[in-house]
Amino acid sequence: MTIKCIAFDLDNTFWECDPLIVKAELKFYNWLEAIHPEITQKFTNEALVAHRMSYIQERPDRHYNLTSLRKDWMRQVATETDGFLDELSNKVDIEVDYIEAGFQVFWQERNNVVFYDGVINMLESLSQRYSLGVITNGNADVNFIGIGHYFDFAISSEMAGVAKPHEDIFHQAIALSGHSVENIVYVGDDPKCDVLGPQNIGMKALWYNPLLKPWPGGRTPAGVIKCHTDLEDKIGKL
Repeated sequence: MTIKCIAFDLDNTFWECDPLIVKAELKFYNWLEAIHPEITQKFTNEALVAHRMSYIQERPDRHYNLTSLRKDWMRQVATETDGFLDELSNKVDIEVDYIEAGFQVFWQERNNVVFYDGVINMLESLSQRYSLGVITNGNADVNFIGIGHYFDFAISSEMAGVAKPHEDIFHQAIALSGHSVENIVYVGDDPKCDVLGPQNIGMKALWYNPLLKPWPGGRTPAGVIKCHTDLEDKIGKL
């Protein structure tokens, strides 16, 4: 079948995610230090990150909504900081001036991405020939980042109510795309979420694997992409 639509993962497919999150966490911590120093007097940046990781790992059933998880974690941090809630109630609205304001500090820096070489040129070229979409488990926003005009649809795990590799998020993406599953190929870096997940519902999948790691097992991808400049040629051969 002819490929008419290409759907993409975002984190670690269009940009490197880990350094991005590290920068965003530090930006959030510096904001806390300036605005709510009670918290930073109790937690170092490293301790606060470890606290968040533990909080998230204990709630795997909620990993589809990282925004909600982070905001609830912020509430938990507030309750564990002596006198913080009492002082906050006298000065500010906890939801607006702590939860929402603090989340925005993190989220905006989290979306301050550095694209891998070739990504923008690839999107520019592919968008002339194919319908493009996004399927992501993260809370990056292609419109905020400035690349939303390349895509005809975008769905996150938060929107879908489930995270990749759950088949429902892929079925919802297919409905948004307006194409048949046979006409869509998915591109991403994670073998389980971005290759096995879409393949389980009959979608072709290409593995973005710049380090050429060995395939970990399971049904093999339709192809391997080392560089974004390789993608158009690879899709033409499917």
